[in-house]
Order: sequence, then C-alpha cells, then structure tokens
Amino acid sequence: MDLSYNAEYEQFRTTVAEFLKGHWPVPAEIAEQPRHKQEAWFRTQAIENGYLYRSVPKEFGGSEQEADILKATIIREEFSKVRAPMEAPGIGNMMLVPTLLECGTQAQKERFVSKTLTGEYKWAQGYSEPNAGSDLASLRTRAELRDGPEGQQWVINGQKIWSTLAQYADYMFVLARTEPDAGKHAGISYLLIDLKQPGITIRPIKQVTGGTEFCEVFFDDACTPADWIVGQRGDGWKVSKSTLKHERSSIGGAQTSVNLFEKLLQLAKETTLNGQPAIKDPIIRDRLVTLEGYVQSHLYSNYRQLSMAAAKQNSGYVGLMNKLINTNIGHEVAALAKDLLGENLLYMPPTKGRATGPEKWLNQLMGSLGVAIAGGTSNIQRNIIAERGLGLPRESGDT
Repeated sequence: MDLSYNAEYEQFRTTVAEFLKGHWPVPAEIAEQPRHKQEAWFRTQAIENGYLYRSVPKEFGGSEQEADILKATIIREEFSKVRAPMEAPGIGNMMLVPTLLECGTQAQKERFVSKTLTGEYKWAQGYSEPNAGSDLASLRTRAELRDGPEGQQWVINGQKIWSTLAQYADYMFVLARTEPDAGKHAGISYLLIDLKQPGITIRPIKQVTGGTEFCEVFFDDACTPADWIVGQRGDGWKVSKSTLKHERSSIGGAQTSVNLFEKLLQLAKETTLNGQPAIKDPIIRDRLVTLEGYVQSHLYSNYRQLSMAAAKQNSGYVGLMNKLINTNIGHEVAALAKDLLGENLLYMPPTKGRATGPEKWLNQLMGSLGVAIAGGTSNIQRNIIAERGLGLPRESGDT
C-alpha cells in the first residue's frame, strides 16, 4: 500500500494550505461578527474556491468539482489541521442533501438543497416508531393522498420517535405507509414535511444524562404537498437505503476512532491508579494496547479503501464493516474510561453548555449505546455483512 501523494496532489495540498492562511482564522473585519457569521463567511469563500460541497452542482449552492477522493481527503486533512469549519452540521447536509441529489426531482433540489447547505433549513429524521425500531419495515405511520384547498396533498397520521433535535428543525423527511395493502417492504413512501404547521406535536425526551437530544413526533392530520414525495410512490424503502448509506458512512469514519482513542490515552495519563498514573498500570496498558490495535486496523482499512477508490477499484464488503467497527471501538473506549474514572462518573453532565470534565465521559458511555442503534443497529449491520458481503443464507424466520 502506497500512502504517499504524487507531486500533483502535494501541489494541491499547498494550494489548500495557502487558502486557509488567508481565510481561517477570518480577517479582522469579519472576526468582529458572531461565530456563526464567521463560519458562514468562511464556508462561502471555501465553496467559491472549490473546497466545500464539491459533489453539489453550482445551481444548488455547491462548488461542483470533479469527483476526486484524494483531493477530498487532502481538503479534510488540511482543514482539520487549523480547525477550519467543514460542511455545516446537521443531518440535512449529512443525509438528506445527498439523497435529494440522487433521488429527488429538479424542483425539490431547487427548493431545499441550497438553503440546507447554508443551514437556513434544519431537518429531522422520521424513521423509527415505538413498534418499528430495528424492524423499520413494520412502521405504521400512514399517509393518504387527498384533495386539499391548493390541490392534492398527503395527510399524515402516526408517530415517530428518536428524532434527533426535532424541536429545532424546520422540516422532516419521513417514511410513511401509503399503500396499506402492499407487502411489508412495499407501499412505503418517502415524504418531506414542514414541521411548522398545525397537526404536529413534538415532545423532547429527557435522557439519563439530562439532555433532550431526541424527540417524539406526533402527526394528527398533518399535511404536505403531493409533489413533496422523493422517488416514486411506494418506493420509499429504496430511497431510505440511500439515506442510511450516507448516515452509516458519516458514522463509520476511522478518524473518529483515532481522535477518541487519543482522548482516552490522555485520560489514562491524567488519572491516578494505585498511587501512580493509570497508564503505568500493566493491566490498563494491556487494554490500551489491545484497543489501539483495533483502532490502527480500522485506520489502515480506511487507507486501503481510500487507495482502492482512488484506483477506481471496488473495496467490496469491507466498507460494510466500517460503521460496526467504529461502534465497537466506541464501546471499548467507554468501558475503559468508566474503569479509569470510577465514582467520578457519578458527576452528571450540565444540562446547558458542553461537559468538560469527567462528565463528558459519561456522555461517551451513554452515547456509545446510542451509536449502536443510529444508522441501523449493530445486529442489523452484522446481517448486512453476512448476507450481502459474505453471501451467507438468511436467518430462518422461525428461529
């Protein structure tokens, strides 16, 4: 495996670095503005120079660059070095925009993509239901096409749960059953819904950490225009796979595991165990070395996939493993941090602001459980790897 870049790409790295020197931190006249405006200004400059939203056409607010995974990697590396903002946060950019670009109509792209990229439109996801978690295809939320005052519209009734930050969102992309007599995976449609309307109730769920990241969302004759359906009617299951593909990709990056392990390593240096730094304890060191082996394996697997993608080769089912591996590493990091901190983990994180002490590790411990569900549960991931990657037979329905 050759992890070096040729002269052309190294020159591109130099160009990116020069751009960052002149734009981040932002110039003095921009630095006087609030942080979010500084970031918005920087992103605008980065888009104009072709560094952000490279896969998004210019007509929808992107920089429309030729696909080049090595250039994209260099941009991410150089931006990370100076902590420059990348794409605006939120599931709208991470999940919905690529889905609309892949499956949406021209009108949907024109209406939603650009303002989602800038953060003007905030989105929530409406997939899971109280009785349809891992078995998402058993969802019961229904949508009926009816005549309305402004033409045909979908009328939605039902409930969604675990919708991240729905209380702050403007819109939601929702899976709803539109053909009640169709088979389990058929008859589901992918709808876009305005959350700021009568007939929608959003209830934040208080978590054990004290936060309210997730919500329940209730639909009682909520409406959305007939043409706010992504893909064909009854074809929502196929469209949803596109969204989940992008979600799993965002969760499965190896750099997340690398950064998390580095923080754990620092915790082991700062924590005292039996009168000495915990990192000197042979059992702790053994656990750290084992965990680092998993982290490095994940990192170099990502390097391999990157090299194959650059050579226009298909990495096969290896890519299916990224999300599951990241999840498992997160569990192991949280377990070791728990043993290092002991009773200090009883400190509850603040309900406002960011946790900075032992409390942040409690968030990691609890959050590692949630990541095992996000983007498809770990057991679902194992089934995907087994059946689609390794070609193993499907599990019998009666076992």
